[in-house]
Amino acid sequence: MSLSDFRFCHRTRVRYGEVDQQGVVFNARYLDYGDIGVTEYWRAVGFRFSGEDVMEFHVARAEVDFKKPIYPDEEIAIWVRTERIGNSSMTVLVELHGADAGVEGDLRSTIREVQVHVDLAAHRPIPIPDAVKAKFLDFDQRDGVLFTP
Repeated sequence: MSLSDFRFCHRTRVRYGEVDQQGVVFNARYLDYGDIGVTEYWRAVGFRFSGEDVMEFHVARAEVDFKKPIYPDEEIAIWVRTERIGNSSMTVLVELHGADAGVEGDLRSTIREVQVHVDLAAHRPIPIPDAVKAKFLDFDQRDGVLFTP
């Protein structure tokens, strides 16, 4: 996917505790970076942080495709977008890039998460409200990219 398809990017720097004995970011940390990206993306969209009723989501599936290693103290760019919204689930695409790569990017990993809106008491999926769907669709169709530090 091209970076021009994304409307949100969050930057972060690799910390010492995220690196393994091989001198690269430990593989499980890629999902941590994905979670950071999704959290900041949701904040930018204005979802879950705007006083609306709390909606609960479970990650039903997470898929990580490793492309290139990420190194200690490196700054990475976490690009996030909603790829699909269904009745009760949404698929979020996260791409991790070297932060200084420019427009074409320096893809290190692709992460796809299927998140399901759930009723915690019943432990069952429930529909995502149309207003919430519209919020994500509107954000991902706007002009320009929102960069957050």
